Amino acid sequence: PPQVSFTLELEFSCSTLLDHAEVTLQATSDSTEATPEDNVVKLSVPIRYEPNLFLSSNTNLHRYEVHPLGTFTHSSGPEFTTIVKVQNLGCYTIQNVSLHMALPALGHHQATILSVTQVLAENATCVLQRPSEGTQVVPVSPEDLLHMDR
Repeated sequence: PPQVSFTLELEFSCSTLLDHAEVTLQATSDSTEATPEDNVVKLSVPIRYEPNLFLSSNTNLHRYEVHPLGTFTHSSGPEFTTIVKVQNLGCYTIQNVSLHMALPALGHHQATILSVTQVLAENATCVLQRPSEGTQVVPVSPEDLLHMDR
């Protein structure tokens, strides 16, 4: 039997968001057919909207001096604040969004170069997790930093 393939492209308005679309397809012919009842099919397909998220960050400390090898002290450096924003630029709500951040906290000889002192969350739930025993922590060695421009 002959087959026809085609693609439907549907556009939706932000004022009317649907969770499914219903399409009725009907094949007609000038010929007389014995079973015309099987020429109609109704399809119902779920609709999933693509998220439009915008992630940005800003910090109040744009430059920090790292002491040469051998002169590193264990005293605390300057405190700085980093703001991370996740914005929904779409026209519908988004659920179950998770943001995972890995902070570079270890330097040469496992020296702590960063520690989180406070987490303030707005319209979000934040969980600060230390690396577990099985987690592979890769320290940043001094020679790796020579090739980085930022």
